[in-house]
Amino acid sequence: MCLAIPGQVVEIVDPALRLAKVDVAGVRRTINIALLDQDGTGAEVGDWVLIHVGFAMSKIDEAEAIATLRLVERMGTEYEEQMRELVESAIE
Repeated sequence: MCLAIPGQVVEIVDPALRLAKVDVAGVRRTINIALLDQDGTGAEVGDWVLIHVGFAMSKIDEAEAIATLRLVERMGTEYEEQMRELVESAIE
């Protein structure tokens, strides 16, 4: 099962390539935020985004991010698998 996981943008690491570092439950990874530019919303430091396979798919507010993280954590094995994949992934 593939899940979109909420993460908070903590740094824009490459503005030209639209790469940002996000924090997902204490794990920091670089993701691509270019898809958010297509609808004009973009992403900035402090924004919460839903991440799927290394791409920010949409922006969400903090309350939705926290609620989603809690829901995903209750999924158990699927959550653990997604977090393991996130830890092992790297976009550099």
